[in-house]
Amino acid sequence: MYTYDYLLNFSKSVFMKMGCNEEDALTATLVFLAAELRGLPSHGMLRIKDYYQLWKSDRINTKPTIRIVHESPSTAVVDGDNAIGMVASVFSMNVAIEKAKKSGTGWVSTRNSNHFGMGAYYIMMALQHNMIGICMTNANPLVAPPHATKPLLGTNPIAVAIPADKQPPFIADFSTTAISRGKLVVAAKKGEKVAHGYVQDKFGNPSDDPEIIEKGGAMLPLGGDLAHGSHKGYCVGAIVDIFSAVLSGANFGPFVPPSVAFLPVLKEKVGKGTGHFFGAMRIDAFQPADEFKAGMDLWIETFRNADHAEGKPGVMIPGDMERIKETEIRKSGINVIPAVAKELKEIADNLGVEFEIN
Repeated sequence: MYTYDYLLNFSKSVFMKMGCNEEDALTATLVFLAAELRGLPSHGMLRIKDYYQLWKSDRINTKPTIRIVHESPSTAVVDGDNAIGMVASVFSMNVAIEKAKKSGTGWVSTRNSNHFGMGAYYIMMALQHNMIGICMTNANPLVAPPHATKPLLGTNPIAVAIPADKQPPFIADFSTTAISRGKLVVAAKKGEKVAHGYVQDKFGNPSDDPEIIEKGGAMLPLGGDLAHGSHKGYCVGAIVDIFSAVLSGANFGPFVPPSVAFLPVLKEKVGKGTGHFFGAMRIDAFQPADEFKAGMDLWIETFRNADHAEGKPGVMIPGDMERIKETEIRKSGINVIPAVAKELKEIADNLGVEFEIN
């Protein structure tokens, strides 16, 4: 187990060694550690290797000039200058929040960025301002639409945070696939198989191999197959792709650049980098904030108190599991699986940073 502070200081040092200024290094680190605290190691420390390898391959810019390239009173397009995704995303969400303060809502589509980590981090920024937060991102193609044998879309997550009063906030953060790429990586490092309905081989046949993507296979949309609604997962993933990329001028679908260095850079492009979309909605632009949050309390309590099947836990509200995990992990410490700790040690040695394997 590692303490939060130990991993914070280590990760921040790594990003600064990669050329980030202290503020940007801290931003990236906070997003990674927020994922670890919420029980999402697939978006935590193991992603440091991805960014380290992208930096070694000169495929990210650790000294970006992030800027607004087009805007209206309530909207903007942000160019991330090929920054670390977390840095471009915090900038963009702050723009959305500032516009919402003035106009009631703020909407930002971001181009020329990279993988942004855990979406919940950005939507939770809006909660501090009595706002609803929304974000989504496209990603490099790993997902085959129904009937396709080749990947055309990314896992394309979408996240929404809604404040309440006495109840914890509603926080939904999910990919438009049944499993994230990071969880496939975790399964592979643990030597585990995955359930059928998550991935397929290069011929379109079902597979339980978490490393099938490296063998020419693909992930499947939420639903897994048409009988279980994969066409709906495909639709949601497509919407995320259009809002994030076509709207901002980023690459869409099969043209999104890989977020890992072991995949080659695509020669064909239709835009700039990876795309994201962020929204902030001021509650009092719709109704008094106190009234809305009291209504959210009632909504949450209604679902929590619903009848449930015998032997099953009660109905959970989106965000409950992660909130419970965070309480537990803050007490026990952050567990880094041995394979990831070994990778972090190798990175530390290469950069001249201290890291101990527990």
